[in-house]
Amino acid sequence: MKIVAKVKQKPVRDIFIETEFIRLDSALKLADAVQSGGHAKVIIQNGEVKVNGETCELRGKKLHVGDEIGLSRLIIRVNQK
Repeated sequence: MKIVAKVKQKPVRDIFIETEFIRLDSALKLADAVQSGGHAKVIIQNGEVKVNGETCELRGKKLHVGDEIGLSRLIIRVNQK
């Protein structure tokens, strides 16, 4: 008997920036992934956020075009406007 597991893909949300970079907490707010800046601070400090596949606990981390933010339920991609 063969068992096949289907892995549900996380939805991807694109955000667009006009500047050279955006801070991680601001990117989460721009993508409507958090309710407030305080909520962003908490989930970042709790290690619930990954940047380009690595856990990031720096809410001021500078993100550039092409970077990806991973949350438990969502992936956010940074794009140029």
